[in-house]
Amino acid sequence: MDKLAAMHGFRRVVDRASFSKAAEELGLTPAAVGKQVRWLEQSMHAALLLRTTRTMRLTDTGRAYYQECCRLLDELDELERSTSGEQAAMKGRVRINAPMSLSLSVLSPLLARFMDQYPEIDVELTMADRLLDVVAEGFDLSLRVRTTLPDSTLVVRAAGKVEQWLCASPAYLRQHGTPQKPSDLLAQRALAFRLAETPGLWRLEGVDGVCEIELPVRMWLDNSLMLGQMLAAGQGIGSLPSFIARPLLAQGALERVLPAWQLQPRVAYIVYPGNRHLQTKVRVLSDFLAAELPALF
Repeated sequence: MDKLAAMHGFRRVVDRASFSKAAEELGLTPAAVGKQVRWLEQSMHAALLLRTTRTMRLTDTGRAYYQECCRLLDELDELERSTSGEQAAMKGRVRINAPMSLSLSVLSPLLARFMDQYPEIDVELTMADRLLDVVAEGFDLSLRVRTTLPDSTLVVRAAGKVEQWLCASPAYLRQHGTPQKPSDLLAQRALAFRLAETPGLWRLEGVDGVCEIELPVRMWLDNSLMLGQMLAAGQGIGSLPSFIARPLLAQGALERVLPAWQLQPRVAYIVYPGNRHLQTKVRVLSDFLAAELPALF
């Protein structure tokens, strides 16, 4: 049996969650597509799909094999286009990962514009505030907002500086007082982003030098959007990225605290695996994000 054809069949079954729909698009019978998947399973000595009369889901092996199928088939398509002079006709899927807060606040309108501009490129977005393993989980590209990134085999591209602002609601400040200097924060209630590089510690820089404050944390959160909502609800003082704080400040829901003192800014990084050929569609998305993101921070 043609292994590439079987891989195409398996990928289409997973994409459409249906043997009949995959068969219709491929111009085959459901039985023929089923035979392709069974042949792959026999060749791998492992089940790829768990099937009942009503449901179908990937096994762990099937999920890993599906990700590799997508990568290999996309790279083969890219190679064929580049060698045939059709590199400009960009098609296929790009799998990306980005923080949930960044995705919902900044990335969604950008991706909509990108997909309008490149209608034949499909986007699969996984939102997660924790850092995911780009290589192990089969992502083509990942966005990360960090102060620094550890050394790795990933290719790293900076896409704008993200300032961090201390904020609190007007109601909270009326009740608990507005801090005038960093040491005043020790008498306040703090809300902290649990996934920060140094959670529970604020490093502030001002005209009088650098000051580090160990926070009296009342609430830990792993999502910046939720953190902003809790601050607006008067639960304490917290540090927010500028793209989340700015609309809340404009609405009057939050006020800046100690604006003369600067927290260490973060950087929006675009990262992708460095041990594989960078497909045109991934490069185009990387260039698009690198050009558009800085103006939104």
